[in-house]
Amino acid sequence: MSEIRRGKLITLEGGEGVGKSTQSKRLAEFLEDRGITVLRTREPGGSEGGEQIRRLLVEGAPGRWTPLSEAFLYAAARADHVAHLIEPALAEGRWVISDRFTDSTLAYQGFGLGLPLDAVAQINALAVGELKPDLTFILDLPVGDGLARARARAHDGHESAREDRYERMDESFHQRLREGFLTIARNAPERCVVIDTARTVDQVARVISVTAAERLIAP
Repeated sequence: MSEIRRGKLITLEGGEGVGKSTQSKRLAEFLEDRGITVLRTREPGGSEGGEQIRRLLVEGAPGRWTPLSEAFLYAAARADHVAHLIEPALAEGRWVISDRFTDSTLAYQGFGLGLPLDAVAQINALAVGELKPDLTFILDLPVGDGLARARARAHDGHESAREDRYERMDESFHQRLREGFLTIARNAPERCVVIDTARTVDQVARVISVTAAERLIAP
């Protein structure tokens, strides 16, 4: 019996309104068309426990948690997500596409809300152990454009309309957040690829798909 080859973990990161959910779906379709079994998931959430914690984090007043409280809540959700969903899927040979992962905690609670970056990194490490994404797409968009997209989605009755806690934070937070993601990408060029999402959905999906194929799919 041949040994099952471990799956790949691909993460999509970025600020509000950059199109991560849409591109996650498009990338999954691209990979499945090539015979790869894919599991799509999200953070906070994914597992049953993670989804319960998600509601605490994405709903309510912007200041309902301290930055440290938020970081620990994310870590709790992520530890459950990794243990009950991501690791079992990877061990079975499935590829996992996650809408957000550890980089989001570093960007939001570290760069955005001011927690020491080394402390955030330690909290992340406790939650995921040695697990790291094989490839990360940082979806980038000017802050004003991203927030406008997110608010338009809410007005259209999108199911996540009430999950607007971060969208209601001030613009300076979102500027720090964007710079944080770009800094993360510069510090890990072997893993991170910055994608300009000011282009059409199809154009962005094409760049992501080609990059994933070049980096992760053997010729």
